[in-house]
Amino acid sequence: MRFLILVLSLAACSSNKSGSSDGGSTNPLIAARPYDSFAPSTYVPQTAMPLVVSLHGYGETAFLQDSVFGLSAYAETAGFLVAMPQGLSDSMHHPFWNATDACCDLDHTGVDDVAYLNAVVDDMQAHYNVDPKRIFFVGHSNGGFMSHRMACDASSRIAAIVSLAGAQWKDVSKCKPSAPVAVLQVHGDADTEVPYGGAADLPSAMETVGDWATLDGCAGAVADTGETLDLDTALVGPETHVARASCTAGAAELWTIHGGSHVPSFALPGWPQHFYAFLMAHPKP
Repeated sequence: MRFLILVLSLAACSSNKSGSSDGGSTNPLIAARPYDSFAPSTYVPQTAMPLVVSLHGYGETAFLQDSVFGLSAYAETAGFLVAMPQGLSDSMHHPFWNATDACCDLDHTGVDDVAYLNAVVDDMQAHYNVDPKRIFFVGHSNGGFMSHRMACDASSRIAAIVSLAGAQWKDVSKCKPSAPVAVLQVHGDADTEVPYGGAADLPSAMETVGDWATLDGCAGAVADTGETLDLDTALVGPETHVARASCTAGAAELWTIHGGSHVPSFALPGWPQHFYAFLMAHPKP
């Protein structure tokens, strides 16, 4: 499967290197793979803040992801912490996450990105007052796949994820969450990079959300709610339709961008407001 590599002009963003005041970390995974973080100006150690871990797509960077999603800029307004880790580069010099068999450890390195991202969360908790009930992952493409993987493998600490153009395991038996996780899948039905309707090695967007509805013990199927959103500025009108399952724990929700591509033209700051509202509505119990 080929994945789109974005080439964009980036505006500068403000971020702080992770680690202690001297830039180091006692965790060897973090010492070997530092990451960027952002704390809003309103942060005070006495008050716990939500944490959003932002995961870039294949061939992208943490810096690019932050620019496209507008997370740091919105975090300053909404008051949450952001961690922006970077995937290792493969033999083609493309950063990647080892998420599922479909995406995207193309060299079969077997790198344990679940352990690394858990270490990122640990490190953020060591340096900031992180609300343990509001630890979230947000990812695009390969980062969306990895967000699903983290929900499968680290469900005890992750409250909710947002995946843009990612997918679950094709073999859902590989996903064994120990606790419900709220999942929002956002996907354009004109996506040619990660097909909305799925492929031989990945489930469709609806299957992905349906699998989470089952894993979370939700009642009934994922059904259209009649709700619409205007997320993509390149498309006319409220092009995004909302479907969800009825869940008492966790959540399983699909936002279908009708006519949307692999990289929708999201309005900023409107896009992060929408998905952050979903995250904040689904803390851990």
